[in-house]
Amino acid sequence: MRMSATDFQNSSPSLAHFGRAIRSLRRDHIQVLSMEGSATPQHNPNSNLEQELESFQKQVTDKFLDLSSVGQDDLLSLSWVRKLLDSFIYLHEEFRYILHDHRALVSKPPVDRMMTDLLERNVKALDVCNAIRDGIDEIRQWDKLLEIVLCALSNQKSIGEGQYRRAKKALIELSIGMLDDRDSNASVAQKNRSFSRNSAGRDHHHHNHHHRLASHFRSLSCSVSRNWSAAKQLLAIGNNLNAPRGNDLVASNGLAVIIFTMSSILLFVMWALVAAIPCQDRGLLVQFSIPRTFSWAAPLLSIYERIMDESKKRERRNSRGLLKEIHQIEKCTRLLNELGDSSRFPLVEEKEGEIRHRVQEVSQVFEALKDGLDPLDRHVREVFQKIVQSQTQGLDTLGRLNHHES
Repeated sequence: MRMSATDFQNSSPSLAHFGRAIRSLRRDHIQVLSMEGSATPQHNPNSNLEQELESFQKQVTDKFLDLSSVGQDDLLSLSWVRKLLDSFIYLHEEFRYILHDHRALVSKPPVDRMMTDLLERNVKALDVCNAIRDGIDEIRQWDKLLEIVLCALSNQKSIGEGQYRRAKKALIELSIGMLDDRDSNASVAQKNRSFSRNSAGRDHHHHNHHHRLASHFRSLSCSVSRNWSAAKQLLAIGNNLNAPRGNDLVASNGLAVIIFTMSSILLFVMWALVAAIPCQDRGLLVQFSIPRTFSWAAPLLSIYERIMDESKKRERRNSRGLLKEIHQIEKCTRLLNELGDSSRFPLVEEKEGEIRHRVQEVSQVFEALKDGLDPLDRHVREVFQKIVQSQTQGLDTLGRLNHHES
């Protein structure tokens, strides 16, 4: 059962709670073993590990508190998504350092099994990164169409019918390119009919043309197979992701805590990317089951709930992505489209002023995408590279274990 952010509002678990729980479990475990005569307490060579684990939990909490403090208008903006990826990259490096410093524990049960599960999740996350980069390329194509609209309607002494027709063609292509993958053919045809007051005799032609346009947009770049599904990939990453039990906490000297934490962060970041960016067969039906002992659970689940609420809004349900700038494209181009269709040329001064206002909105989102897409793409690429590095490190550690066993 998924716990919601409200479950954590009245609780403030201390960062030391988990460390105390581990120490208590370890003492109980040692006492039981000693009473049974099957083991004797030994000095723990990893005396600083508990402090490192508590420090890591605090860093995760601080990062997600910061991410959750953003206002609703800036949630899932280009800058916020980049901040999320920055947080992942930072925490991932801290995670790798801890594993490297305690690699002797990593190659022993049960940590070796947990690491194998994480490595499998990593491989699936790499696919998501590739799909997201395809989606960023798709948004770049939308930005090029926005530029055509601006070239047609900006810096003109007066906006004539010819300029509007040129802008209109780009607006139609943009609207079709931004159609949701799951829209039926009937829905495509219905949306096409809204593009022009004089389209009644050309519906069939428009349907075929726009269906080809939509297919063209999605074939511009594709790093995943045709039957690949972002929704299924997220479910696979989250499959059997459960908080560690007492015995595993003791046997892993607490490393199970940060492996579960990093696995949860990996799932959340991939989920947020799929929520924000166009990709094949998007779906957000992932559940996060995080015990209240994790101090970062409340801010993470708070962000999760807010994104889910956004996805359920009527105007966002059929969106290709929840990125703030995508919503801005949808809104300002729709209003510009409707305004132009309802106007007679030559334009009266009031109508021309309204169109220029909408064009200014188009210009703002065009500039935001022009400045923000390349940095976002670099961040996704860096996340990909960091995951690959951790794969190499993890496989190397587990490979040495297998070599010694053989």
